[in-house]
Amino acid sequence: MANAVVHFEIPADDVARATSFYEKTFGWKIKKFQMPPGSQEYYSVVTRKEGAPGIDGGLMKRNMPGQPFTNYISVPSIDDMHQVVLANGGTIVMPKQEIGPNMGWFSVFQDTENNMLGLHQSPPPPPKKRATKKKAAKKAGSGRKAKKATKSARRR
Repeated sequence: MANAVVHFEIPADDVARATSFYEKTFGWKIKKFQMPPGSQEYYSVVTRKEGAPGIDGGLMKRNMPGQPFTNYISVPSIDDMHQVVLANGGTIVMPKQEIGPNMGWFSVFQDTENNMLGLHQSPPPPPKKRATKKKAAKKAGSGRKAKKATKSARRR
């Protein structure tokens, strides 16, 4: 289904206390995440085993009083979704921002009921590696050899 919830963030006044609470209470694994220089500290929250249902998230120092727990919804284009949110009565609370290299972008909006939700746009996939001329020639040559072998077998 399109536009699935893909990530959550838990703001905390005391990150160590929150980490201890969630690890002891739910058995989650919380580790410091490598962020670009100058960025706020961020912790990854793993809530499930690989391949199991559910989502993982993050934990960070609270940026502002009353900052809520936020779910992030995957969308193909944040810019397009901002137009849809505004057209349906929502407001943009935090504009589109890059997360980090090859991590995509996020923004936050407020719905008509004053709930804050995040949007996440994945980065484009890396370009596919093109076959080198040698590999392409080798493939073409092996195709010719196979055709010759088939013709020889038919003649026999």
